[in-house]
Amino acid sequence: MAKALLGHVGGPDPRMVSEVRRLQRRVRDLEAELARLQEVNDVLAAGVGHEMLLDDREPVLT
Repeated sequence: MAKALLGHVGGPDPRMVSEVRRLQRRVRDLEAELARLQEVNDVLAAGVGHEMLLDDREPVLT
């Protein structure tokens, strides 16, 4: 019965299906970019933490 009703109404709008798929791809891309940036941030934060331990550097000449 549900199939008959869905067929009668016309089924899902192809434009809507296309938009949902586009948005799903965009979310996946953004999640991948977020993971990449978090890894870069972790590396940079680890480097900054290491440099802060080296307080015996000579002052910069002005």
